[in-house]
Amino acid sequence: MSARLNQFLGDTPFRVFIRLLALSFIVGLVLSAIGLRPFEIIQWFERLVRRIYEMGFDVIREAADYLILGAVIVVPVFLVMRLMKISNRRGE
Repeated sequence: MSARLNQFLGDTPFRVFIRLLALSFIVGLVLSAIGLRPFEIIQWFERLVRRIYEMGFDVIREAADYLILGAVIVVPVFLVMRLMKISNRRGE
């Protein structure tokens, strides 16, 4: 079990923990230096997800509008063509 865990992590769990701790500290310093705070990143991600969610429904709404717009032309033309085909069969 330990060998599999070491293979998965790439090293012993303690060494991986120390590396992640050091890397997190360094990244935290860099982000702080450029003025980013953890809560701002969470808010940015939340706004991004909300925009994608809303945009998804806007796309569905626009697709429905195009479908209805096309159906206003296609369905009557189809019905007229079917009626003409039926009347041609009766005339033969």
